[in-house]
Amino acid sequence: MKRICTICARGGSKGVPGKNMRLLAGKPLLAHSIEQARACGLFDVVAVSSDDAAILAAATAYGADLAITRPHELATDTAAKLPVIRHAVETAEARCGLRFDTMVDLDATSPLRSVEDIVNAVRLLEEEGAGNVITGMPARRSPYFNLVERDAAGRVGLAKTLATPVFRRQDAPACFDMNASIYAWRRAVLFEAPGLFNADTRLYEMPEERSIDIDSEVDFLLVELLINRRHAQGQA
Repeated sequence: MKRICTICARGGSKGVPGKNMRLLAGKPLLAHSIEQARACGLFDVVAVSSDDAAILAAATAYGADLAITRPHELATDTAAKLPVIRHAVETAEARCGLRFDTMVDLDATSPLRSVEDIVNAVRLLEEEGAGNVITGMPARRSPYFNLVERDAAGRVGLAKTLATPVFRRQDAPACFDMNASIYAWRRAVLFEAPGLFNADTRLYEMPEERSIDIDSEVDFLLVELLINRRHAQGQA
């Protein structure tokens, strides 16, 4: 069983300029995900994909096995992530002479995950027969109770309805917010399936305090607060 971890870190960012190289607890944001990948001991190769030379240099400095230069067409604001991951895996296989069975992508902007989260997501993929695994946290809003849609005429209604109406949020079907932290695939699913959701996509649940994805300055401040609190409490 051969496994690769990819970390995709583009140079451009609109919400938080330069966020992948911004210091968090004394090291670039990118470094936290590299160190987590190394610490879990699962991966034959940890590869960072970027269009930015400084990010690729930092990736090598903080322990990545491969620094992969991303093609321009995969580094635009509108580029989808799946082709980026496929490119990174194919490039790593060509360089290392390996064929990977399990592919895991860690989002550099979600540094609050634990090493155990990575291990458990991979275990769900490999031991439970899943095609691919995503991560998420319990949703703050429910489409069956307090998440609404507005139609073209301006009328508002629940996003989803049930045959029997729900009067308490606790009685609604469990829903989850994707937290963009960990993605795991079997090889065939990554390269042959058309999208993220497939016939056997599973979800690994994480708590809210490990699920913040940095997409704004407020997100960065929250993550910084939580990281500093962990360090103050002697946690990794």
